[in-house]
Amino acid sequence: MKKNLGMIDKAIRVSTALIVGGLYFDGRLSGTWAIILLIVSGIFVLTSFISFCPLYAILKFNTRRKGL
Repeated sequence: MKKNLGMIDKAIRVSTALIVGGLYFDGRLSGTWAIILLIVSGIFVLTSFISFCPLYAILKFNTRRKGL
């Protein structure tokens, strides 16, 4: 499992997850879409912590700088 997420990509993913979580717990998001967005946010956080995105690997996409 080769790391393929750069720092900016990880920051965007975590920020997005925090915003979605905040909107959900504030009550502005509800219903089925809220659950779907929470699951996607959880995936964003998980992939940020391990610095690997399976979808990026399939698409041969890499945002990590060379040499790191």
